[in-house]
Amino acid sequence: MLETACTQLKLWQQTELTRALTLSINVSAKQFLQVDFAAQVIDAITRYDIDPMLLKLELTESILLDHLDEIISTMSALKEIGIRFSLDDFGTGYSSLQYLKLLPLYQLKIDQSFVRDLAIDNSDKAIVLTVIIMAHSLDLNVIAEGVETEDQRQLLLENGCSHFQGYLFSKPVPIEEFESLLNV
Repeated sequence: MLETACTQLKLWQQTELTRALTLSINVSAKQFLQVDFAAQVIDAITRYDIDPMLLKLELTESILLDHLDEIISTMSALKEIGIRFSLDDFGTGYSSLQYLKLLPLYQLKIDQSFVRDLAIDNSDKAIVLTVIIMAHSLDLNVIAEGVETEDQRQLLLENGCSHFQGYLFSKPVPIEEFESLLNV
């Protein structure tokens, strides 16, 4: 997946329309805990000659259960060259606010399970608003996944979340179709 992402970023950086696009890839705990994971990422970035700030690695909270010192070390080495990290599905796993303090994160990703009923469920609304405020207080970017309605998008926007992912914008599509949507 890393090779595919780097290939795509290399192609994108050759075109004005796509030059600044970020590409996110999910990384499993098994991959991330490989002894040479940071070296593999750095090697790929160098070989493809891409801007590392345009590659975002998404980690789930479950990765943080074991080997926290190793994870922090790997993340720090990659952050040093410009790689960004997003904590995916935030709030659904083994959330620990301690992780937010220790990890060199760039972004929290609000899980779709909280976004789904955002407009009608006060508990979901409170959780989402709290995550947004907390993320901003920690100088973290925040993105909401599973945004399917204009009401959800508007509520998120009004409360400081300006990055979205979900069917309101597009279902998952092949890269060629995605690129053609950019030209509309």
